[in-house]
Amino acid sequence: MREFRALFGTFVLSLVGDELARVALTVLVYLRTESPLLSAITFAISYLPWLLGGPVLSAVADRLPRHRVLIATDAARAVLVAAMAIPRTPLPVLLALLFLVTLGAPPFESARSALIADVFEGDRYAVASSLSNIALQVCQVAGFLLAGGLVALSGPRSALLVDAATFLVSALWLSWRLHRRPAPSSPAAEEPTSLLREAVEGLRLIARTPRLRAIVGLLWAGTMFTFAPEGLAVPFARQLGQGATGVGVLLAANPLGVAVGALIVGRVMSAERRERLMAPLVALSLLPLVAAGLVATSAGPGTPGFVAVLVLMFASGFGAAWAIPLNVSFVQAVPAAFRGRAFGVATTGLYGVQGLGIFAAGALAEAVSPGSVVAAAGALGMATVVVPLLAFYRTGGSVAGGCPAAGPSRA
Repeated sequence: MREFRALFGTFVLSLVGDELARVALTVLVYLRTESPLLSAITFAISYLPWLLGGPVLSAVADRLPRHRVLIATDAARAVLVAAMAIPRTPLPVLLALLFLVTLGAPPFESARSALIADVFEGDRYAVASSLSNIALQVCQVAGFLLAGGLVALSGPRSALLVDAATFLVSALWLSWRLHRRPAPSSPAAEEPTSLLREAVEGLRLIARTPRLRAIVGLLWAGTMFTFAPEGLAVPFARQLGQGATGVGVLLAANPLGVAVGALIVGRVMSAERRERLMAPLVALSLLPLVAAGLVATSAGPGTPGFVAVLVLMFASGFGAAWAIPLNVSFVQAVPAAFRGRAFGVATTGLYGVQGLGIFAAGALAEAVSPGSVVAAAGALGMATVVVPLLAFYRTGGSVAGGCPAAGPSRA
């Protein structure tokens, strides 16, 4: 289907460009300041707009035609990222531009996720979700590896120019290929509403539905701690005796594991088996972090310790494939007209807890070694996921709070 090819292709372009820009700015800040905290803040700043205005901005995906939301946000981000590549731009201005760029993420991601759910139904959506998840991880691998080499060879501004080009191509491709659908309708469409009110409706939908509360709680708890090593990638790689190229390789290990896990879990296993394996996969995503942190702390700089950490980060990524059945369960529990808002709330909290985890890890790394912080993140994560994981299994197959129990339908 040409619409999915456009959504998938532009998704790939944007992902590669974003990882280039993220690594470039993180390395730039660390080289200027030598501060793990400031480096982590730079990595985490892309999550901040989700935390501050994600639900409100995401409601745009249910208020306006979704194809317009996608095209407009990518065009705006192309201009902003190009401005970041201007030579001798002060660091505070770069960070402010990065913040503005990421303001486009909530409406874009909510519109894209909701549009895919409109295009596909049932198990076809599960396959499409799995394919998108695999692409996400593969593009992160490619972006991180390319970023490490590109930054080492030609500096961070080259990576920023590539990122701007990906946004521009994405906007043109979407404009050419997407069908012109009207804005989604909802039962309350007769009454004019504000973005804030629509965002609150999305929050209430999740809050009053036990199944959705369990899914979102597990999503947030399970990812808060697994992302901590990303914010510490530069000092963590340096502890292992690695430079800029090593940073890219270290960052690529986890998403490579996720890609392999998504391929096996999403394409080979049945839906019933995927859900049964949720708990073991969650544990696999966290326990290797404990081991990786201990290896880095005890082994010190050197190739053997670095290779062992890469293997453990790959294993952690493989376990993170638990997000695939969780995503399918979420779509099945949300009415079509509320998907943009519901996706926005879930993704806002997701980025919020990821940013919080990265910030906390950076602050802690000012006092102790990065390896110790990574080990602590894995251990705390295991303790945190127990309650939402039990709630997920307890609410299996149930949808409450006035929401229909049917699977995804077309808007």
